[in-house]
Amino acid sequence: MTTTQDSEKPGKTLRASLDVTDVAELKLRQRGILLMCCALVCFACLDTTGKWLGRHVPVWEVVWARYVGATILALTFTNPWRATGSLRTRRPILQCVRALLLFSSTLFNFLALKHLQLADTMAVGFALPLVLSLLAGPILGEWVGPRRLIAIMIGFIGVLVVVRPGVGALQPGMIYTIGSLFCYAFYNMFTRMLAATDPPATTTFFGAVSGAIVLTPFLPYFWTWPQSWHVWAGLAALGCFGGFGHFLLIHAHGLAPAAVLAPYVYTQIVWMTALGFIVFGDVPGFYTALGAGIVVSSGLYLFYRERVVKAKA
Repeated sequence: MTTTQDSEKPGKTLRASLDVTDVAELKLRQRGILLMCCALVCFACLDTTGKWLGRHVPVWEVVWARYVGATILALTFTNPWRATGSLRTRRPILQCVRALLLFSSTLFNFLALKHLQLADTMAVGFALPLVLSLLAGPILGEWVGPRRLIAIMIGFIGVLVVVRPGVGALQPGMIYTIGSLFCYAFYNMFTRMLAATDPPATTTFFGAVSGAIVLTPFLPYFWTWPQSWHVWAGLAALGCFGGFGHFLLIHAHGLAPAAVLAPYVYTQIVWMTALGFIVFGDVPGFYTALGAGIVVSSGLYLFYRERVVKAKA
């Protein structure tokens, strides 16, 4: 005869198994979040190094060094000679347009950093989820609801607080950072479109080598020999920060869902502000802090509504 104690054992075993699974999944998510935060530190160091280098060498040279480092890493990890056929694309024109958009976004960002504080460019850059939500409708057919549309409008008010277009002439740096934002937004849209036809290795490779291909023929016209080993080290560090940051980002998304990682993107404002103060002595102004707070709040609400909509689907 089966006793009550014996009948409870399967249930206890099942609960114990579920607990172990939950703990393992939680640990994976925690590792993903940690890698995500480390990637954002790398990206903050990338922008800080780019801003510092812009004071010593032309911006074109900074962008070229950034892409040469990315090209070396792409050739190392993708290895197109061994993996023959892995770089074939079914949509070459779209791949080239996407790569040029990434190149333009990088160029505009480094141009903006010559004129603005790190926190200023980051505050405007945080509007990326807002722009993506607006573009997803006409380009991908993913229309947002009224609540998310209101959140997007509030977020853009935050951008206007940072930019303040009615207060004097619009700074060139703000024009550059807005241009970088929209180029990067369209770059993300085309990346999602290419995901249905081309493998990730192909798309990553095209984006990595684009800047080097475009700028290398013009290298003699803008190259300035660095006057100290510090500048040489900075140029080399650009590729390391960018490549290692993207490496960590990819692994983070392999360990945790995008919806879990997305809110942590906003921690980058902490690193950008800290590095801006340590390296350049910059202190964000009141309007930058206020506008960034509005944009971040709007972005977090968009992430929340996205999870709610997916849960109901």
